[in-house]
Amino acid sequence: MRRRLILVSAAVTTMVVLAFLIPLSLTIRDLARDQALTAAQNQAEAIAQLIALRSPGTPADEVVENIPLGLGEYDASILLSADQGTTREVIGAPVPTGENLEAAFNGASFRAKVTGGQAFYAPVLVPNSSDAIVVRVFVPDGELTEGVGRSSIILALLGTALILIAIFVADRLGRSIVEPVRELSATAAILGEGNLDARVTPSGPPEVQEVALELNDLADRIVRLLKLEREAAADLSHRLRTPLTALRLDAEALPSSPGKERVLEDLDDLDRTVDYVIREARRPARTDASNACNLTVAARDRVEFWSALAEEQDRNLEYISDDAPAWIAAGSDDASAMIDALIGNVFAHTDEGVDLTVAVAVTGPNDVLLVVDDQGPGFSAEMAARGSSAAGSTGLGLDIVTNTARAAGGQLEIASNPDGGGRVAITLPLIVV
Repeated sequence: MRRRLILVSAAVTTMVVLAFLIPLSLTIRDLARDQALTAAQNQAEAIAQLIALRSPGTPADEVVENIPLGLGEYDASILLSADQGTTREVIGAPVPTGENLEAAFNGASFRAKVTGGQAFYAPVLVPNSSDAIVVRVFVPDGELTEGVGRSSIILALLGTALILIAIFVADRLGRSIVEPVRELSATAAILGEGNLDARVTPSGPPEVQEVALELNDLADRIVRLLKLEREAAADLSHRLRTPLTALRLDAEALPSSPGKERVLEDLDDLDRTVDYVIREARRPARTDASNACNLTVAARDRVEFWSALAEEQDRNLEYISDDAPAWIAAGSDDASAMIDALIGNVFAHTDEGVDLTVAVAVTGPNDVLLVVDDQGPGFSAEMAARGSSAAGSTGLGLDIVTNTARAAGGQLEIASNPDGGGRVAITLPLIVV
């Protein structure tokens, strides 16, 4: 936009300058020519008047003696006539042969184009004499255009200066518009990255300032809405404590058995999950992506946690890993929630007895691959969509996985195995710790 303003201003200013300077240059040329010819005419008439004052009763030869021919800046000549309009004598600057002086000797005053320039003829009638006297003043062609070149250069410099000034003003004007817009764009990008504290200082034209104020107001409203959402989520999560407490009391009242201990362990894990949900809901922004955890350890722990339920459902839950450290840019809670969502989806969407495999492998110097395979019916497009579930759940499990993977700089791929069953593969970048 700034460049376009400069180009438009330069084009318009150039056209205006040319529209004025071209006619002005032609006018200066005509003025210089007219000034030179007028000076020659005045010089010729002045000499002619001086001769006329000395002519009464004096022969023509004596009249032209001692006449000052240097009354002007151009070469002057005095011509005495002879028979049939020819020149008998020339005093002063030489006159080229071949000039038709008959009209001048007959009393006509005129200007004519001659070799090398212009000549002005002023006749002087001598009373009581058959002789005629003509004053001739010659103006070279160079004198007709004297100063025109210098004036043209000055005008060109002036026009160039005007164009440069217009470009400078357009650049300042464009900057006053573009810079606030760039600040708006930068602030919007920061807000899009999750930094809701970013605000823009209104500047520039009134319209841009209005947009800046609206952007700031939008950011404030987003902060308020997120705060209300976090508080609501925290409150709902906190309400789970009452039924959890009642469930724990009921479980503790059961006779001692391995099943009772397993239920109490599950309740402890559920209680920790509720605490995690409350903390996450009250946290102003997600920052776990800047933390780190060993994906190999996290995956092994979660497989061990789910192995009891897998055994009850007659599933073969296998964990495959070479135990190589695989540090990723995700907190341990987020990584565990991601793995739980993947394994939980298999338990929720497949029949009992369906086997599954969890594998972690470092696939290169910069990547680690987490794969969950099952022997179920596989995925459909509807089952992979957010909010869709074939088992009556919320359908947010894969969405949680996707968000965690993206926050850690990875990507998610959902497909079906060639031999049947579903596959979820997550590629994550390794980090140095």
